[in-house]
Amino acid sequence: MRIRMDLAYEGTDFHGWASQPGLRTVQGTLEAALATLLRVPSVAVVCAGRTDTGVHARGQVTHLEVDEDTLAGAAGRSGQPLPEVLLPRLNGILPPDVRVRSVAAAPLGFDARFSALWRRYCYRIADRAGSVDPLARRQVLAWPRPLDLEAMNDASAALLGEHDFASFCKRREGATTIRTLLELGWDRDPDGLAVATVRADAFCHSMVRSLVGCLLAVGEGRRPAAWASEILRAAARDPAVTVVHAHGLTLEEVRYPPDDELAARAAQTRTTRVARHR
Repeated sequence: MRIRMDLAYEGTDFHGWASQPGLRTVQGTLEAALATLLRVPSVAVVCAGRTDTGVHARGQVTHLEVDEDTLAGAAGRSGQPLPEVLLPRLNGILPPDVRVRSVAAAPLGFDARFSALWRRYCYRIADRAGSVDPLARRQVLAWPRPLDLEAMNDASAALLGEHDFASFCKRREGATTIRTLLELGWDRDPDGLAVATVRADAFCHSMVRSLVGCLLAVGEGRRPAAWASEILRAAARDPAVTVVHAHGLTLEEVRYPPDDELAARAAQTRTTRVARHR
């Protein structure tokens, strides 16, 4: 049985999503808890987006494969429906900085990574003295100078669409840096925070944080709005672009197509990525 799990985590004390020997990661923590619950030696979990060290999530999506007999054995005689019975027991094992929000049998063709249409992140900045909240210091970047969001939105508009985002990505061997940026905009929330909403079909390593770093230079008036598109066209990392701190970034949502389109979307995504790698 393929199971979908939606989860949230506070990323401060994790070395990112992906398992790494000797380091505390979200994947490693989740898989260890699942192995304990299911009474199996190991479990493999696939996620929608591998967040970096210190990045948070409200809407991470994962899937795993589990034998139905194993699942029934873990459920015991609870009488609760499978696999929903796992939810309270799993959260009872997990540490408080990660929580599974829902567990359900995945629809036919569902793949947490490849079936996704897009991922949406938000980056939050307190650029006014009155909006700096010490209770939110782990989720919000405190910035010492006021930002011009209108200028930042002008710069952001030129980055939308399908491009090679090599200027904003940390390259990985054999991986493409071509992405489709569907949304990039800045607004003030009710608390006065400057919030960037960034939505794309997928993201490469450090892409959102690099985009925000570039746009901060525009918002401060150190660079003109056109500078962002110049950086994009260069298709190479520029030391003038700062990769901002991870703690202001949160994975908010992953969107999927209707159930009857999940398998086709996964096949399309895989085909597109293979073509881009060539």
